[in-house]
Amino acid sequence: MSTNFSKASRKLRFTKMHGAGNDFIVLNGIDQDLSNITREQWQRLAHRQFGIGADQILLVEKATRPDADFRYRIFNADGGEVEQCGNGSRCFVRFVIDQGLSDKNPLRVEVAHTVLILHAHPDGQVEVNMGAPIFEHSQIPFDASGLASKQEFHEMLYALPIQTPAPHDSWVGVLSMGNPHAVQVVGDINSAPVLEEGASIECHPAFPKKVNAGYMQVLNRQEIQLRVFERGAGETLACGTGACAAIVSGIRRGLLDSPVTVHTRGGDLQIAWGGLVNEVAQSVIMTGPATTVFEGETELVES
Repeated sequence: MSTNFSKASRKLRFTKMHGAGNDFIVLNGIDQDLSNITREQWQRLAHRQFGIGADQILLVEKATRPDADFRYRIFNADGGEVEQCGNGSRCFVRFVIDQGLSDKNPLRVEVAHTVLILHAHPDGQVEVNMGAPIFEHSQIPFDASGLASKQEFHEMLYALPIQTPAPHDSWVGVLSMGNPHAVQVVGDINSAPVLEEGASIECHPAFPKKVNAGYMQVLNRQEIQLRVFERGAGETLACGTGACAAIVSGIRRGLLDSPVTVHTRGGDLQIAWGGLVNEVAQSVIMTGPATTVFEGETELVES
């Protein structure tokens, strides 16, 4: 007598892409069934040893609102769904064009809370209108109760008590680019304690939905180096929303002038922000690469 312990599976077609080293599994949810995928299955797909491997997984779907051409959803390597991904939005555009899903340029794409406008340039760069930064604490969300604070030019900085690698305060500027960010300025990007304290900042109780921890070294008024410890993914080679948040924070601190070149470990991004006009925050414009690595097919084992 034999017992078959094998589990049912279904085949998924995918494309592996990256934006300045921030890598993605991109799935066409229009032409194949991507329903009922569990958090554990997303984790397996993103696992670098037992799956395809990626920082995030992007799902391309039909739009659910009339002012958008497509919708896309983002899942981190830990299987959790998040609101926004700047590098992913550029890869989305390249995927839609290369797969023949649309010949529109620019494209309007629906994400969790807004519609992004994306434009593919002939040189392969993709420009994304990332929308306006959000500073209202309740919308980030961020709870500053009990935290020390200080004003730096137009930016309010907050002291996050951190226990690793030794007890200290990390002074951060806080904002949202559709997802929450805590940005600090460091003297040397290479020795910045990204891995040592990034996870502590990510899970700090002041951020009920966790936060992306950014570390920015200012090289001059139009050039920075940046590392980001991302929610649910750890340190990535680049973070598009993190780059936008860093530039907004740097301009508000009086350290930078738009446009700014952001050097990440995976490549360069160009970020432009016009600040506040009549107290209204202007949209952040991000331009950078989007590269297809390979296409393939994998089996998704049913839980």
